[in-house]
Amino acid sequence: MKGESVIGVIFDKEKEKVLLIKRMDVPVFVLPGGGIEADESPEEAMCREIKEETGLEVKIIRKIGEYSPQNRLTRFTHLFECDPIGGDLKTGQETKELNFYPLHALPKLIPPPFRRWIFDATTCHSFIRKPIEGATYLDLIRSIIFHPILVLRFFLSKWGMPLNR
Repeated sequence: MKGESVIGVIFDKEKEKVLLIKRMDVPVFVLPGGGIEADESPEEAMCREIKEETGLEVKIIRKIGEYSPQNRLTRFTHLFECDPIGGDLKTGQETKELNFYPLHALPKLIPPPFRRWIFDATTCHSFIRKPIEGATYLDLIRSIIFHPILVLRFFLSKWGMPLNR
């Protein structure tokens, strides 16, 4: 599973809010998740990533879908809906902030794929297989124009030089 990612969607009990984290390296809001390690399944990676980033232990409710990359900006991604079963909501080494946000009033700084994944989690009830949307080279150019510092921080973190804090 090397080179693949997992993303988790955690709703409040009423399914009116979603848990978002603000990354430490690039200060944008995202759903919890990350890379799958060589010795783990996507489900194991999902539970580990959520624990590391939010302090929560979760059970997987359903696999929402699988999203294929369209270029080198993204990786094959497994999207899961999860429910907390233990732990305490707290920041981790990669997490600057975390909170439940109303679906109708999400923060502005959310990269496009994450908005689409939240939408898919709230509207799709059958398994999804589709390309990752909102992460094209044209989208990157728009981001460079409108958010150059965030793009620089993103690439520095990918090259192993994160600007933390």
